[in-house]
Amino acid sequence: MDEIRVGLVGLGHRGIHWLRIIQRIGGYRITALCDPIVALHVRALGALENREGVRAYARYEDMLADKNVDAVASCVRCREQGAIAAMALEAGKHVNSEVPAAHTLEDCWRIVVAVERTGLVYQLAEQTRFWGFVDAWRELVASGKLGHITFCQGEYIGYYGTRQFFQDPGTGEFCSVEDLPNHPDAKPTWLHRMPPIHYLPHELSPMLRVLNDRVVEVVAMSTQAPSRSHPEIGQPDMQVALMKTEKDAIVRLATAFTTPVSHPRGHHWYHIMGTRGTVEWRRSGREYPKMWLADGQMHDMADVDWRYERTDAPGQAHGSGHGDADYYVHACFRDAVLGRRPLEFDVYRAMDTAAPAILAAESIARGTVALRVPDFRPSAARPAGQLPRMR
Repeated sequence: MDEIRVGLVGLGHRGIHWLRIIQRIGGYRITALCDPIVALHVRALGALENREGVRAYARYEDMLADKNVDAVASCVRCREQGAIAAMALEAGKHVNSEVPAAHTLEDCWRIVVAVERTGLVYQLAEQTRFWGFVDAWRELVASGKLGHITFCQGEYIGYYGTRQFFQDPGTGEFCSVEDLPNHPDAKPTWLHRMPPIHYLPHELSPMLRVLNDRVVEVVAMSTQAPSRSHPEIGQPDMQVALMKTEKDAIVRLATAFTTPVSHPRGHHWYHIMGTRGTVEWRRSGREYPKMWLADGQMHDMADVDWRYERTDAPGQAHGSGHGDADYYVHACFRDAVLGRRPLEFDVYRAMDTAAPAILAAESIARGTVALRVPDFRPSAARPAGQLPRMR
């Protein structure tokens, strides 16, 4: 195999973005498109450079039965997201899935077991872990310059305003709260109901990469729903998780989608503190990230020109989105499926980011109780290819 025949499921904004990247970087051929909203098929077909032999499906099961599909690129955002990935693996297709992988622990386990039984490639297409500054911080931690890491923070205050919370099921178009009177058929999307904390993998994934660690315990709190910023939206305005890692670090992560922030397209922020130093991401576009080392003859935090964009990025990465990071999730998936190099962000690391988010929401639902996070790797108690015994 020298190219991957891809079926793209979910033809919204992200799906079309993926379609364009997949065509751009090589090693792929799109052979199928899928979305239950048939009106979106026309736009997706129009974005293809080569429509020959491409089939469009309204039913996901029909696309999975297509023998001209080797892998599924999943850009869906719904409660069944994890089950959709597992179904593809069970049907013999590799899977590259958008964040957050799954919304239940049962679906996390189903994905893991399917990968173990089939040997297929599953990748969570979480792009922030590929940012340039993440590698720089990872090297600082690995070198010991920051000492033992004791505390990490991350925030994803992605202000979607009133976008993406309502969608016309006939046309697939999203509409704002203000424009709802002009769209009487618009229905709340999954984002309207999804606990915001389910989306913390965009903060947890890069932090776990920096620390080379995993979360073992989580507890979380939430403001009340509906949103105070936009009462028409069923989400709470803020959810915060506090986590303990295997290497004895405390991690605080916050997510929110209805809270205005200074940056019009959302705000990522990170902070890592160790026994010998600290690093911090910038708070605004006018600032630099900062670093302080206890043994570096430094009297205060110093500005460092770390960026999202990598200094070693190939030309194909430039302009791919999210600080050039969108390129890497597709390049790494392609190389793993074609046998060029193993996948670093494997299914176990993917679930290390998904499960704490799911359990954070469960902690909130139970009245803010601490919950243990399972290790999805095989063990004497759970051989590969078997589901764990539920207590």
